[in-house]
Amino acid sequence: MGSPAGNGFAHQPVLLEEVLAALNLKSGGVYVDCTVGGAGHSLAILRRTGPDGWLIGLDQDPDALAAAADRLAPYARRLNLFRENFVNLPRVLTGLGVEQVDGLLYDLGVSSPQLDRAGRGFSYLHDGPLDMRMDPGGGVTAGELVNTLPERELAAVIRDYGEERWASRIASFIVRERRYRPLKTTFDLVALIKKAVPAAARRTGPHPARRTFQALRIAVNRELEILPGALREAVGFLRPGGRICVITFHSLEDRVVKKLFRELSSPCICPPQFPVCVCGRVPVLRLVVPYPAEPSAKETADNPRARSARLRAAEKTGLVLNQPGGA
Repeated sequence: MGSPAGNGFAHQPVLLEEVLAALNLKSGGVYVDCTVGGAGHSLAILRRTGPDGWLIGLDQDPDALAAAADRLAPYARRLNLFRENFVNLPRVLTGLGVEQVDGLLYDLGVSSPQLDRAGRGFSYLHDGPLDMRMDPGGGVTAGELVNTLPERELAAVIRDYGEERWASRIASFIVRERRYRPLKTTFDLVALIKKAVPAAARRTGPHPARRTFQALRIAVNRELEILPGALREAVGFLRPGGRICVITFHSLEDRVVKKLFRELSSPCICPPQFPVCVCGRVPVLRLVVPYPAEPSAKETADNPRARSARLRAAEKTGLVLNQPGGA
């Protein structure tokens, strides 16, 4: 997303000042960057929490971690980096003996370096293998999905994760093509999508392959599948007054975060006709702002890939759940 760092992995952090304000940083605090990437946000957090703030960083991508380690080397004494999916945050914190943290940051989605490296297979603008794995060391690839999923399942992935109007038609073209030869590269898939999407639909809106590529990336990395549970577990590690901040880049992610924050910040959910509360529910979170922060016109001009970013933030209330029927 911008300036080079370390091994060439670059990261121009989006909504940087908004994130730093929302985290309510304090000197000596313990913060977790759950998607460290090129360490743009992490660097700013370390600078503002000195001299003894502690940052724990997670990322699945070894290239990102190598760049982060290089960029954050001056702060190595206050830093721990792990090659982990954020779904494994509880294991990481438990292994460090950390029971509570002051802040959590999630910068979701694919990074600019991943998009720009053809060999990763994330981009419809560069020819490369159909991979799309955030962690290149394991798991199913996009190529395996497009070449093996039954047509109905493939259409469902493209429709549900890409919100693609032409999902059924695209899946049909893919299945027909793979009977003769497997789809091996991103440009193989792009060419097929362009054939499947009617010409009139291709003349307006985004690139015709954008939604399908988004859908496959989400499916390959199980992004929406793991997100609600991972966020819910992470909130359990926040100390009272601690903040959780989540940056999303498409509506599907944002809906998940919005729904979870709303649920955890809501008080009693008993039916209105009940004379007294029996659910015992108290708000675990307090929304920092009612609406997500968005990039300024200047930031979008400087970094066009930031245009769809949305930041939601919430604070741990410290209230204790009452047992139903308890005192």
